[in-house]
Amino acid sequence: MVGDNATLVMEFTLVGLSDHPEAQTTFFWLLLIVYIVTLMGNSLIVLLIAVDHQLHTPMYFFLSNLSLLDICYSSSSAPQMLANCFAERPTISFNKCFSQMCISVFLGMTECLLLATMAYDRFVAICHPLRYPLIISWKVCIQLAATAWVSAFLLTFIPNMTLKDLFCGPSVINHFTCEVQAMLKLACSPNHVHEGIMFTSGVLTLLVPFAFILVTYIRIVLAVLCIRSTEGRSKAFSTCGSHLAVVTIFYGTAMSMYLQPPSKSSSDQDKLIAVFYGVVTPMLNPLIYSLRNKDVKEALKRLSGRIIPP
Repeated sequence: MVGDNATLVMEFTLVGLSDHPEAQTTFFWLLLIVYIVTLMGNSLIVLLIAVDHQLHTPMYFFLSNLSLLDICYSSSSAPQMLANCFAERPTISFNKCFSQMCISVFLGMTECLLLATMAYDRFVAICHPLRYPLIISWKVCIQLAATAWVSAFLLTFIPNMTLKDLFCGPSVINHFTCEVQAMLKLACSPNHVHEGIMFTSGVLTLLVPFAFILVTYIRIVLAVLCIRSTEGRSKAFSTCGSHLAVVTIFYGTAMSMYLQPPSKSSSDQDKLIAVFYGVVTPMLNPLIYSLRNKDVKEALKRLSGRIIPP
């Protein structure tokens, strides 16, 4: 625990790209473009699903949750990164920094659980197509989505509320935002109980959902291979292709960040990986689903026809 003579940190300094001033302008404009595309792309997906009755299905219900989540996820960090790009000494109060860390972790955990839920939806649709309406009813959809959000909340805020007393020394975060890995490297009072809680939360929200998705897709592939029709196989694979691409990108970057050996120093590579899965990945999700999904393309055409009559 923190000693009696220790001084609690009241403010953090975010390093960002202050060590590379020549790259700040380029980074600012790239980040701004990515953030705008993220907001526009995900907002369009949510709008299409809301107004087009043909997209009122469980699969697109979960997709609208994912797009809404991505809007919140990117907005939890991108605006601050943009505001700090040209600041000589970007600082943030302890309470704001701690809140940002909790919100980012909560949204990241929610995405992990939501992607696992979407994998289960695809598994039922392909492996049990006749029973799909009974298994994945609207009541079940709402329960599954609510479980993902509430579970992530409990796994984030309850453990993190015990971390406030760990910060009493270094106040310089070698990162663009108050990313949890970067902050924990500043902890001046290591506690095995806290480390155990954080590790357990990480396993429950990263490794367990990923293992579930992996097993689910193995069963999906085995089921698809039993389909005699080439057209049927192609349709089944295309149904899962977009989700599998999103899972690969998100989990690939997240695992490369959170499953690496612990270190007390942050590298520029860590910062870039965090920017990729925290800002770039939410931009890629709507692009992947819109470019690969025939239903979304047709819904976009119908919406365009309403706005711009022939």
